[in-house]
Amino acid sequence: MSGNADSAGTRLNSVDGVPAGPLAPGGGSVFGSTPAEKTAAANAIETELEPNTKKATDGAKDNTSAAARTFDGWETASGLKKVTETWDQQVKMLMGRLSAEKTSLRGASGLFIQNDVHTGDQLRAVGQKSKLEGL
Repeated sequence: MSGNADSAGTRLNSVDGVPAGPLAPGGGSVFGSTPAEKTAAANAIETELEPNTKKATDGAKDNTSAAARTFDGWETASGLKKVTETWDQQVKMLMGRLSAEKTSLRGASGLFIQNDVHTGDQLRAVGQKSKLEGL
């Protein structure tokens, strides 16, 4: 029976002698970062990347729009207006992506904690059940 417990432990911790990954006992630190690092990254997106990106993209749009006005009546103006429309779409996508990444970083830590608690609850329930079966 002791051999079965060892086999189960081996199956849970590795497959054919290969560690199951960074979460396995003794695994590397390849997986993620600390909650503090996730919060810092989300804050950097909010306080640096989003405002600086907005400022830079607005400046580029303003310069392109000014150039389009300068070439009013020429084909170049309509080309620059098309570039401005495309630029606006790309900026909107980029800002949305930054916001989504910020939200994901802020939510990730909570999800990992919830998952750990849920897994612990399930394991405790199995442990209680096996103790009852032994009676």
